Formats: sequence, structure tokens, C-alpha cells
Amino acid sequence: MTVLAHGVTSSDADDELTRDALAVLQPGFEGTTAPAWLLRRIGRGLTAVGLFGRNIASPEQLAALTAQLRAERDDVLVAIDEEGGDVTRLEVRGGSSFPGNLALGAVDDTGLTRDVARELGRRLAECGVNLNWAPSADVNSNPDNPVIGVRSFGADTHLAARHTAAYVEGLQAAGVAACTKHFPGHGDTNVDSHHALPRIDADLDTLAARELVPFKAAIGAGTKAVMSAHILVPALDPTRPATLSPQILTGLLRKELGYEGLIVTDGMEMNAIAGTYGIERGSVLAIAAGADAICVGGGLADEATVLRLQGALVAAVREGALPAERLADAAARVRALASWTRQARAAAPGAQQEGSAPGIGLAAARRALVITGTAAPVGDPYVATLAPVANIAVGDETPWGVATELAALVPGTTSGVYAEGAEAGDVLAAAGGRTVVAVVRDEHRHPWMARALDALVAARPDTVVVEMGVPRATPRGALHIATHGASRVCGAAAAEVIAGA
Repeated sequence: MTVLAHGVTSSDADDELTRDALAVLQPGFEGTTAPAWLLRRIGRGLTAVGLFGRNIASPEQLAALTAQLRAERDDVLVAIDEEGGDVTRLEVRGGSSFPGNLALGAVDDTGLTRDVARELGRRLAECGVNLNWAPSADVNSNPDNPVIGVRSFGADTHLAARHTAAYVEGLQAAGVAACTKHFPGHGDTNVDSHHALPRIDADLDTLAARELVPFKAAIGAGTKAVMSAHILVPALDPTRPATLSPQILTGLLRKELGYEGLIVTDGMEMNAIAGTYGIERGSVLAIAAGADAICVGGGLADEATVLRLQGALVAAVREGALPAERLADAAARVRALASWTRQARAAAPGAQQEGSAPGIGLAAARRALVITGTAAPVGDPYVATLAPVANIAVGDETPWGVATELAALVPGTTSGVYAEGAEAGDVLAAAGGRTVVAVVRDEHRHPWMARALDALVAARPDTVVVEMGVPRATPRGALHIATHGASRVCGAAAAEVIAGA
């Protein structure tokens, strides 16, 4: 053991280094109770845990799980990807009680957005969750974007900015830290970063006037965390994606925009990073670039992954590839946020009960509907859901549509689900003489849907069309309803209109 300056030993320094490397990780795990390996790592310095749908069975079970984690470390960060709307982990098996961002943007009432976010935050806090990887501040400027879409407040920069700020304020008023994503903006992409590395070729002026404005609003609103995007933006850095770019994370976000909070990476197992740099090298490069926390665990959820990443960070410091000071600074920011959440939790019980609004999600979904045409209440519906492949962020395990909700209002409702390649004749044969309710999601991105709808409306002019994605196609049918999202409450609001309830 070597004695260093000020009485610090080399053993002490090694221990601190390994604790710092563990502190910057946000891993996931399997199961609805915490495995022994995770509890051990929390006891040794792991400061954050990420939850996914696989970890949640009920609010009561989730509260017990987070209590189990806090028995090891009172200030542990328990993070979740709970956007409400299409992306839900809290209600992954039944669909969200809240409309998503696009529905809130369609209403364009920042007070409503703030109240919805606060109610969502209140429910998370009651379950012991204190860090939410939301909201999405991306401006959905590319309507063909395969991964953002209804997760954005909209295509208008300033609308997205004011609702991002309202969402941050509402969520954090409930004692849950907001994590605004995906910096510097994922809206103008046509590739899903879960699969490959997207590229945005906008110039600096466009980026400043469009992508960055909502993030500035979030910073002004006091967002506690910002999540980086796995996207290449040559105008900012021609060689490295934002998550690994010192120019973007340190130069732009820290220095130019003046952001001082936690910087979290998007999932490092996503192919945009894992398939190009690998998660170990990618994690080292991300921390070196200015990130403070490594999100991993959506697809990798075991102790071996944690040890691999911890070892890679420690080795990078010892080899001189990562300054020890940078790792220590990152770990300090993680611990600072953990401390904030503990203080917020101590102050939260009264605030959580005050202003509780359990029905606000459905009320917001009703306000978000855009209805074209008129039709008598449908008494004999056949619901045909034309279902695209869900993107990974949304997942295919969360139900969507209007069939279940309509059946609750109109007994005898029948339904079928149709995948790519289905034609109008398939639907008409199943429907018989019943009124067809055709449910689509981002029809403008799926030519097969458009062809099927055209043929359905031509054969049956009384067809009701429900668009639950981004409404871009021309409304048609006797009644056309744009819900601006596919959450459970969006489906319920549309079903009320169809049933004349």
C-alpha cells in the first residue's frame, strides 16, 4: 500500500475509483423483486437502478420493490421510462392512464400539461420512483420519423418548448426528477437508433432555431437531468454521435447552454452505439465526453454487464484514457441528484396528496380529439385494427386501439387485428354487414394501410376511421377521429364518440 498526498493511500484511491465507476451506472435487472447481486452492488456504491415493464406487476408490488432497494441505500435513484401515452412502463400491460405528448400539444394548454405531468409524477412518487426518463423534447419536424412521432409535443418548435417546460415543472413539483430527452434533438431522423445510427444534416442555424429551443426551455424550467441522443449531427461533430461527443455534451450543453445538472446517456445497448463502438468503449467515451450516467439495462440486465462496464471505466482511468477527475465529477453529479430526490421525497407526502387529479388523463384525451364528419352512434361495430410493427421504445406488449373500450360501451362489439399485407376484402369478409371501425397508427408511413382504408371507404362509406398516430393523411370515412396517441385513455375517448356516449 502506497501513501499518497494528504495521507490518502493507493488502496483508498482504488476504492474510490471503483465506487465512482459503479456510481455512474444505471443498470436494469430481471424480475419483480431485486436480485441479490443488485442489492450487493447498491451496498457497494451503485447509486441508480433502471426499471422496465418486466419489473412491474402492480403499484403495490412496485412500491415494495423500491422499498427493498432503499433498504440498501436510502437515496438510491430509481429511474423509469414513463412518458405516459404510447410509452408506458407503469401500465405496460393495460395501457397508460395518460395521453402522450402529441395529445397534450394538440390541446396546447400548458396548464393542462403541467397538471398531467404532476399527476403522473405523483403516482410514480407513491411507488417510490424518483427519476423519470421523460419528457421527450424532440421537435417532430420529420413526419416520417419512425421512433419519435406521438412522443413529441409536435412539429412546432415553440409549442414543443413551452410544453416541455410545463412538463418538467409539473413532474418535479411531485418530487420526481425530470430527464429531458433526446439531446440535441431526435425529431428530424428517419432511422430508429435502436437499430442503427441516425444522422441529422441540418445546419447550425436550423439546429439553433429548431432542435435546441425546447432544451433551452427545459433548462430554464430547472430540469434535473438531460438524456443524450445516439445521433450523428455533422454540423456539431462530424465524427461522433452526440452521446460520445465532447463538442456536443461539454461544449454545447454545458458551456454554451449553461446546463449544470445530470447528463444521462440513452440506452448503451442500442445498436447505434453497441453496433458501432461496443458498450464498454462507448461507455468510456461517453463519460469522457461529458456524460455523467450510463443507462444500460433495457436489453442487458445482469451482474456481468455491470461488472464489465465498471471494469472498463476503471481500466480507462488507469490507462490514462479517462481522467479520474472526469469520472469523479460524473459520480458527484449522480450523488447530488440522489440527494435532491431524498430531500424531495421527505417534502413530498403533503404535496402528493394535494391536487390529486385521478381523472385528468381521460379528460385530457377527450380534449385532444379532432373529429371530422358526422355519424350516428354505431350500434353494431366491427373494429379492424390495422397494426404496424411497434418500435422498440413503445414495445409490442402494450395493448392499443379502441376495441376493448368500445366493447365496454357497446355490447356485442367484435374485432380483428390485421398486419401488413392485409387488404380491405379481408376486413369486409370478417365484418359481414356490421359497421367497420378501422383503427390505424401513422397511416401516412404505411402505404398498405392507406390502400386498405381507401378500399374500405369506397366499399363502405359508413366506415369510421380512428387515427391513433400522427394524423397526416386526409380524413375520410363517415367519421374520422384523430386521437394524437394510442394510450388506453385515447382509445376510451374515441370509443365514447363512436358509441355516442
